[in-house]
Amino acid sequence: MAEGGAADLDIQRSDIATLLKTSLRKGDTWYLVDSRWFKQWKKYVGFDSWDKYQMGDQNVYPGPIDNSGLLRDGDAQSLKEHLIDELDYILLPTEGWNKLVSWYTLMEGQEPIARKVVEQGMFVKHCKVEVYLTELKLCENGNMNNVVTRRFSKADTIDTIEKEIRKIFNIPDEKETRLWNKYMSNTFEPLNKPDSTIQDAGLYQGQVLVIEQKNEDGTWPRGPSTPKSPGASNFSTLPKISPSSLSNNYNNINNRNVKNSNYCLPSYTAYKNYDYSEPGRNNEQPGLCGLSNLGNTCFMNSAFQA
Repeated sequence: MAEGGAADLDIQRSDIATLLKTSLRKGDTWYLVDSRWFKQWKKYVGFDSWDKYQMGDQNVYPGPIDNSGLLRDGDAQSLKEHLIDELDYILLPTEGWNKLVSWYTLMEGQEPIARKVVEQGMFVKHCKVEVYLTELKLCENGNMNNVVTRRFSKADTIDTIEKEIRKIFNIPDEKETRLWNKYMSNTFEPLNKPDSTIQDAGLYQGQVLVIEQKNEDGTWPRGPSTPKSPGASNFSTLPKISPSSLSNNYNNINNRNVKNSNYCLPSYTAYKNYDYSEPGRNNEQPGLCGLSNLGNTCFMNSAFQA
């Protein structure tokens, strides 16, 4: 174990130093370790070449891994806000975490703080450990007042969420269900792509998800049709317009008797094209402003007109 001697400490130091250099890969799991505990461990194993004078000293023995400094009071899984990588916590890949736990155990009553590596960026993709999870509010279609809050990774799929909801509300495996995204009081969108991730589906912090169970008679409480997405127009209620009707309406307007109207449209002469001629100004027409473009006066011309 950790107290076994200098050789054991050398192995710990070497193993963890190597694993800290592990590259991030999408879908991998990494673990958070409180920086205070990790600094104490580094002193104990002589991790830094300039800080070996207390190596193996039982006075600096770190004891069980303690992540309480990262957690909100009374919540074993909720992190404090605004934690900073390497200042408040250290990230370790699964193998490194397992080694530390095997050497030092985890503080009683605490759970490992595991996080997924997700891919971010629209054009240039890069991997990042998702430290803060997305909080979703889950409920049943028949009782939307009973809301249960759970946290998920952006890499979790819709299928994973649905299985968790079924587990929370004790829905039998043989019962057919559908999952809905609730935007407002009466606006729902079906989540019918089980392989889509939370990130793909555009789910956000505090989003309400509703699970619906199929009736015994084979019908659905919310009906069989797929609802429109928010803001969709009901085109079926619009009148049908054909090109011929537009043409007839135009002719009717032109032929309409307007002699009783006090308003008359003024007549305009057709627009006359102004031809450019070499540098002389004889052909300029009244109403034009600015300089004739002689090849290098366009910027001056625009400045005057502005």
